[in-house]
Amino acid sequence: MVSIRQKTSLSINIPSWLDELAHTFKSEEIQVIRKACEMAAPLYAGKKVLTGTPLLQHALGAAGILANMGMDQETVTATVLHAIPEYLDDWVNTAEEEFGHNVKEMVVGISRMEHIRQFSEMRTSKEKEETAKQIESIRKMLLAMVDDIRVVFIKLAERTQTLRNLAGASPDMQILIAQETHSIFAPLANRLGVWQIKWELEDLSVRYLEPELYHKVAKLLDERRIDREHYITNVIKLLEQALSLENIPGQVSGRPKHIYSIINKMKRKQIAFGKLYDVRAVRILTDSIEDCYAALSTVHELWSPIASEFDDYIAHPKGNGYRSLHTAVTGPRGLALEVQIRTHDMHHDSELGIAAHWRYKENKKSDAGFDEKIAWLRQILAWKTELADSDNLQAQFRNELLQDRVYVFTPQGKVIDLPNGATPVDFSYTLHTELGHRTRGAKVDGKIVPLNFKLKNGQRIEILTTKIGSPSRDWVNPSLGYLHSSRARAKVRAWFKMQNYDESVSQGRTQLDRELHRHGITSINQEKLAQRLNFNKLEDLLAALGRNEITQRRIAVAIQSELPTKVIEMAKPNVFKPATQRTLKADVTVGGVNNLMTRLAKCCNPVPGEAIIGYVTRDRGITIHRENCTFMLKMIESRTDRKLTAQWNE
Repeated sequence: MVSIRQKTSLSINIPSWLDELAHTFKSEEIQVIRKACEMAAPLYAGKKVLTGTPLLQHALGAAGILANMGMDQETVTATVLHAIPEYLDDWVNTAEEEFGHNVKEMVVGISRMEHIRQFSEMRTSKEKEETAKQIESIRKMLLAMVDDIRVVFIKLAERTQTLRNLAGASPDMQILIAQETHSIFAPLANRLGVWQIKWELEDLSVRYLEPELYHKVAKLLDERRIDREHYITNVIKLLEQALSLENIPGQVSGRPKHIYSIINKMKRKQIAFGKLYDVRAVRILTDSIEDCYAALSTVHELWSPIASEFDDYIAHPKGNGYRSLHTAVTGPRGLALEVQIRTHDMHHDSELGIAAHWRYKENKKSDAGFDEKIAWLRQILAWKTELADSDNLQAQFRNELLQDRVYVFTPQGKVIDLPNGATPVDFSYTLHTELGHRTRGAKVDGKIVPLNFKLKNGQRIEILTTKIGSPSRDWVNPSLGYLHSSRARAKVRAWFKMQNYDESVSQGRTQLDRELHRHGITSINQEKLAQRLNFNKLEDLLAALGRNEITQRRIAVAIQSELPTKVIEMAKPNVFKPATQRTLKADVTVGGVNNLMTRLAKCCNPVPGEAIIGYVTRDRGITIHRENCTFMLKMIESRTDRKLTAQWNE
């Protein structure tokens, strides 16, 4: 670390660089950027990045990329200052005092994102599917771990500047940086719609990952990129004139196909370079479907179509909902030209909706919630030119994005996706159920923390365990905050349910037998009874009874639902015989139920008005006794569960 007061000579012409920004920023904004350069210059003096480029030159190059993209002064200022945390004592307070809270927070965010570099080796994993999941998690984490989305664009610009000078790095470093760019940063730029950065990152990455193929395709193009761009510009003018003559409203745009896209398409379709018809491509956006087909007719009148190279995805949309007209023609100078035609609504769906172009390119399953947030971000990018007030811009950019997820690291560098508010206990159960059971402590970034500590994005978690252990009942207490994940809570509850299972089954069997005896039931399909109560097997029902998880009323209702057939088997038809055969014509309510088959006891001959009680017999249904019946008073204790309350009907 050094002091801000240290002075050293500058290795780059800052005034000339600032003059290039004069057409983009106001004079007072230029002064702020100038102050940032003056702070960074002595700190960065003598320092170089991995490519061998002087650090100041690297920072100004990245800042220039963002200025050309139309980003605001705060973003450019933060880019110039992005490396000061490594070289300036008390840089947080200094940055906030000199440049404001927003710039300071962006520098903090850049510093956080730098931490992912230490996990680059993860991408050499032999498990391709697992590696793909990890890369996707890192992409999401890059967005989640910053409060200001502009930090992501700074990182993309800084990576672009690194790739531009990658020839100065060692061969091993070239491969490592190119792989990281290809896996993470180029797809991230693609999803955010930062096309100019995406194309450059892809081209420069493949230049180092597949140098022979890259140079072969570059040679096959047989012309410089600038010439191809001039070609597209000329095509756009010709199309605009032709559409205007036909009174077809349409916006024409295009770009030459970049080298990575050519290589990727050759591999995907397994075709030679000469079979590609979209090396040069333009797009026409119209107001209606009718205008789409009218524009197609105009294109085919202007240039000859190439046979078999027409696809009508409007009449026959792709499975993901993508709609557009695709045609290839022999354009000016006899060169193949691809033309896409669609409405503005179709284009919106293609760019932001369920048929987003990046999903088609990356061939991945959709994450609807994440897609919606990415679409929102891309809309913000489109609106930024309309938001003249930087405070409004800042409010729009302030990232409410992905606040429902937290992305943390294992000690081995694996990214774990958790719900926001997750704790080390949630983390351990996500890794493995047994690890969760044996958890006794945790370290976050090397420091011991409580088990109810709320994890934050980018932290590295280490779980401390015991060889043999079990979860604590405190973990399922919501007020103590040990578990936030419903999945982890379910695992803990399941563990406790399985403890003393045999004892619970035994206790449950006793309770069920007692309940059946109380209802006078001696034969019942207990497996069917378990299914009626939504248990897969009888033992699970008995265990639940033993743990008091089922109320007596609920089991009684289930048993009663079986009574009409089971009681007939047990107690003969007397209990449910027709009313004309009853000894008593439904003048008694037993256990709150009317119309049960009953008979008056001959031992005490109860009559209406006297206090009565019911008794379930084994073969004669329910017998009605007086409460003071000698027989009932002498009944042994083991038979008292056959007693039922009874009363005369009025």
